[in-house]
Amino acid sequence: MKAWLLAWVALLLLLSPAVALDALHAAGIDRKPGAQVPIDLSFHDETGATTTLRRLADGKPLLLVPVQHHCPNICGITLAGLLQAITGQTLQPGKDFSVVAFGIDPKETPEDAHDARMRLLHSFPNFPAAPVHALTGSAANIAAVTDALGYRYAWDPDLAQYDHVAATAVLTPDGRLARWLYGIAPAPRDLQLALTEAGRGTVGSWTDQLLLLCYHYDPVTGRYSAAIWNGLRGFAGLTALALLALVGRNILRERRP
Repeated sequence: MKAWLLAWVALLLLLSPAVALDALHAAGIDRKPGAQVPIDLSFHDETGATTTLRRLADGKPLLLVPVQHHCPNICGITLAGLLQAITGQTLQPGKDFSVVAFGIDPKETPEDAHDARMRLLHSFPNFPAAPVHALTGSAANIAAVTDALGYRYAWDPDLAQYDHVAATAVLTPDGRLARWLYGIAPAPRDLQLALTEAGRGTVGSWTDQLLLLCYHYDPVTGRYSAAIWNGLRGFAGLTALALLALVGRNILRERRP
């Protein structure tokens, strides 16, 4: 199945024009840990009102998802996967953090953002609507935020959409990039740990803070791995080496006349 899928993708790339290849090459995320995002720039929310990322954060961490509101592919799936992950962890949207569907297409309008937000919330009728926001803005302000995040995307005229990566940026209350969670559906545990880190002691219980000592964030995968198990594996490896050295020394002693 995987071989067939890879062959299909390769065929599409070969048949696509060079501009499509350029767009795909331009999409990606550059690592900028701790980067300061300009959170005081003006955007329009789904009602058309002017707002800022600082106002939406309201002193709490922010989950920012770069999307096209009328994206025909993965944007809606990415937002749905994020909301599903939120329901699988214990931090509360609104109380502990907010969610922003950040429109990267300057041609989209607040009406586009409103329609996409309503479609999303319709799929999650029990999810609180207030902490979920959908923004549109000028090309200059959108670029200022995405450039600060290291988020790269490019317009593909053949597909009539932007080629971009599915990912969620976790921002601190003052607008610094804490973590990236890659993919269309982050693991609830990874999401909770990232929000706890971004909250810097103001979000999560003492057990969440304790878990951060046991898990290590991998910037390549955008996931958290159990640091304690890595430490135990390293200790086990050193112990095995020590035992081999001891056995070798004893063998040499026995062979001596």
